Amino acid sequence: MAQKIIGREHEIKEIEALYQADKPVFAVVYGRRRVGKTFLVRELLGDRLCFYHTGLSPYELKGKKLKELQLSNFYTSLVRYGSDLKQVPSDWLEAFDALIALLEKQETDKRQVVFIDELPWMDTPRSGFVTALEHFWNGWGAGRQNLMLVVCGSATSWISDKLLNNKGGLFDRTTDEIKLRPFTLGECEKYYQANDIVMSKFDQLQCYMATGGIPYYISMLQKGKSLAQNIDRLFFEPNAKLKLEFERLYSSLFTNAEDCMKIVRLLAQKQQGYTRKEIQEQTKLSDGGGLSATLKALEVSDFITSYVKYDYPKREVHFRLTDFYSKFYLTFIDGRKTTNPSFWQDNLLTSSLTAWRGFTFESLCISHLPQIKQALGISGVQTEASPWKSRKEKDGAQIDLVIERADHIDNICEMKFCDDDFVINAGYDKNLRHKLSTFLEETKCKNALHLTLVTTYGLKFNEYAGRVQKVITMEDLFK
Repeated sequence: MAQKIIGREHEIKEIEALYQADKPVFAVVYGRRRVGKTFLVRELLGDRLCFYHTGLSPYELKGKKLKELQLSNFYTSLVRYGSDLKQVPSDWLEAFDALIALLEKQETDKRQVVFIDELPWMDTPRSGFVTALEHFWNGWGAGRQNLMLVVCGSATSWISDKLLNNKGGLFDRTTDEIKLRPFTLGECEKYYQANDIVMSKFDQLQCYMATGGIPYYISMLQKGKSLAQNIDRLFFEPNAKLKLEFERLYSSLFTNAEDCMKIVRLLAQKQQGYTRKEIQEQTKLSDGGGLSATLKALEVSDFITSYVKYDYPKREVHFRLTDFYSKFYLTFIDGRKTTNPSFWQDNLLTSSLTAWRGFTFESLCISHLPQIKQALGISGVQTEASPWKSRKEKDGAQIDLVIERADHIDNICEMKFCDDDFVINAGYDKNLRHKLSTFLEETKCKNALHLTLVTTYGLKFNEYAGRVQKVITMEDLFK
């Protein structure tokens, strides 16, 4: 069955090993919504499931009797798998007791796989769900050598707080956790090849900048259409699927979706992001633990990333938006009243699209740091990577990425998205010299500096090209 799955080799091995293990397993598979968790588990374990259930989305239910609807839905799944329960359970303790009864009457000498999908959605306010789950695992499941409980959830902050870092009855109870991340460029390329979608690497880069390697989004691409036609169809035509996705995405993941969207909208305005203090001042969100919890929830769900700039104090943490889909939506669609259904095809050569490609290529490179390290031949070397900005010059020198290496070399990385070989002219050469001298003067860096260019096609050789010690192209990013 697993041959239909693109990439995910490591996760497939891990899940198969858990299936073969002679011990009770409580595995958590989590990651950003639409990243392919359900597909992976169902494809791998589908014909081996003894019980499978999916929680109902509170976003779709719009505040109706949530607990009753979730219990009724669970009851339907119990009956489908052979439970002789005669009525909907009155609470979650009763529901899980019915699941225990169902599993006990099944054949017990082989592996029993229970898969509960979108688990966080089932934990509605004051429902007692987590207590009942504790009772199911601690009181029964943990003593069953043949039980494999797999739970999934997109609400990563719930998974983190209630399961992985639980301070109560589920403390340290999960036996394994598997975080599913978006596809890399190389995995996206395998997906396109498997689905007969023909696209140059140059276009695949731009597709990644809009979709971020989220399998569900790239599964909507139609073969036989150009990338520009596909982007218009998914984002700009009336009722385009990904035009309507933004609010649904955040509302289905976060109980305080409005606050999350406020923060994400702010972070979309500035490539290097903002500090916590700046976020609080600009969004006017209350400065208690709530803001820290919201930032943490956005970060564990892979929408934003925290980092400290090179040579800055550790407490000066910046947050930046790293979810490509959100960035694309907020740049081109949010609040804009374009009614042109072929907006992308009609604007390919405009300055706004050129600027977007330049900024977003930088984010794409940072998200493919392992591929950059591989191209530099330093995969095994310990590194710290972060941008740098001059503290002394207003709007002064800045470096896209500094890779500080344990072997006493710093790679000073410049990222350039071009539709041909990049050319260093006299003006840019002067800019580079100024950057490097300011960096050395302000940071007092003792390491050797290697100027590194990460670009699409390559570097055109001229009188200034010799300053660059290493050129990394998009071919390297696909490895």
